[in-house]
Amino acid sequence: MTRMSAGSNTGNPGAIVTIPNIITVVRFLGTPLFVWLVLGPREYGWAVFVLAMMGCTDWIDGFVARKLNQTSKLGRIMDPLADRVALVAVTITLVIAAILPLWLLLLLLIPDVVLLAATLYLFRGDADLKVTMLGKTRTAALMIGTPMLLLAKALDSDFTTVLAWVFLGSAMVMHVIAFSQYFRALLAKHREIHHPPSSDQVGLP
Repeated sequence: MTRMSAGSNTGNPGAIVTIPNIITVVRFLGTPLFVWLVLGPREYGWAVFVLAMMGCTDWIDGFVARKLNQTSKLGRIMDPLADRVALVAVTITLVIAAILPLWLLLLLLIPDVVLLAATLYLFRGDADLKVTMLGKTRTAALMIGTPMLLLAKALDSDFTTVLAWVFLGSAMVMHVIAFSQYFRALLAKHREIHHPPSSDQVGLP
């Protein structure tokens, strides 16, 4: 969820300690708790609850940032980072627990690694790309499908397992499409910055 303020409100770009950022830190802390619940006592029901709370904070921090006008550059970096760290950690955990197959983890990781490498190479850091609606939908499908798969394990429900895989399968398709969109946007922004059109080309139709 990208923190964009409404209207002309720009927040405080240099702020560090803000309520939305604190909420994002709490979301970070939910990840190791989830890992412990699944790999330690195997409390799948509580693990689902932790994922649900992490999903709620993902919406709450953006809402609070807009309402209190507390958008910040740090928040724009931390928020999607928290999402990616959570998704990757959750997927790795479920692969180790033999709940998810290895191919799904690779399909999730490889595009992200390629994007990260391209961003570091082309921009030496944050490319400041806007999160697309497809990217948000992909993340939502993953955040729904993953706890649903855990819930199916806890309840031993075949129907819930099938429904979970509908969400996860859709999420993986959207993940590949979103990767291609972000990668093209990354290259386009690099060309725009480093190879702007000449004055002779600007007036051409």
